[in-house]
Amino acid sequence: MDIHAPQRRTLYPEIQPYETGMLDVGDGHSLYWELSGNPNGKPAVMLHGGPGGGSSPDHRRQWNPDKYKILVFDQRGCGKSTPYASLENNTTWDLVDDIEKLRTQVSKVDKWQVFGGSWGSTLSLAYAQTYPERVTEVILRGIFLFDQYEIDWMYAYGGASSVYPDKWDEFEAPIPEAERGDMVEAYRKRLTGDDKDVQLTAAKAWSKWEGDIVTLLPSPATVEHFTSPDVAVAVARIENHYMANNGWFEEGQLLKGVEKLRGIPGVIVQGRHDTCTPPRAAWALKKAWPEVDLQIIPDAGHLFNEPGILDGLVRATDRFGDA
Repeated sequence: MDIHAPQRRTLYPEIQPYETGMLDVGDGHSLYWELSGNPNGKPAVMLHGGPGGGSSPDHRRQWNPDKYKILVFDQRGCGKSTPYASLENNTTWDLVDDIEKLRTQVSKVDKWQVFGGSWGSTLSLAYAQTYPERVTEVILRGIFLFDQYEIDWMYAYGGASSVYPDKWDEFEAPIPEAERGDMVEAYRKRLTGDDKDVQLTAAKAWSKWEGDIVTLLPSPATVEHFTSPDVAVAVARIENHYMANNGWFEEGQLLKGVEKLRGIPGVIVQGRHDTCTPPRAAWALKKAWPEVDLQIIPDAGHLFNEPGILDGLVRATDRFGDA
């Protein structure tokens, strides 16, 4: 152990939101939101993963509450937002519009820091490229660009299945052998069907596969969280819905759109051993956006609360706290 190495940063102490509410964003959707920290502080918005993962109380603890005004919310169909697990009017571009409504109607700020991990990194890039004039900085973790190779890595044989062959067999188990050539479509049929028992079985298997591969070391608590019925159904249905539609992106769209981010400071915190969103995408983004600060954490997987990832994220928010 290097006694001279700096101590890793961790979450700020637990805090409660000073304001919460529901925002009607149209299309029958209402989003749960919460504001925490300093009402007069530097504005930041946290974009959770999934799609469909929902927010957690720990998410608001990645910022210094004395310096930041922190908006955390549940995206369409998940967490405390309603209607639960709905796929209607639930696309990337609906969510980008929702973020703007939250900025103007809830946070009521001119610009803010955009922070997102995993699918949240995708959504952060989509929002920042649509509204670059509204973004002060971008902090990203576990880059997912929604290109076809990333979808195939997760859901076609030969990608993550090469690292977790035993877990892949469990993922394939609910699907007849004849349908395993397109696992996203096979699961889509079951997750959108009328049989609720079949839907729940499929949802738990889909979500367990993700829970198995998102941590560097096995984490029964993570798998238990992912497979709890309330989490599993929203994650599986919404995530599968987005995968089946390629996130409503053209191939390579987010890399090409990096030109719109010139002049916006950015930090990427990426686990070297991330088996969910491997470093290939983060490296491609760094090459397209040389000025971004890419930190590849040598002893980390995917989740934000792994020690090295969390250290990088908290240091990044601290870096911009007085900017």
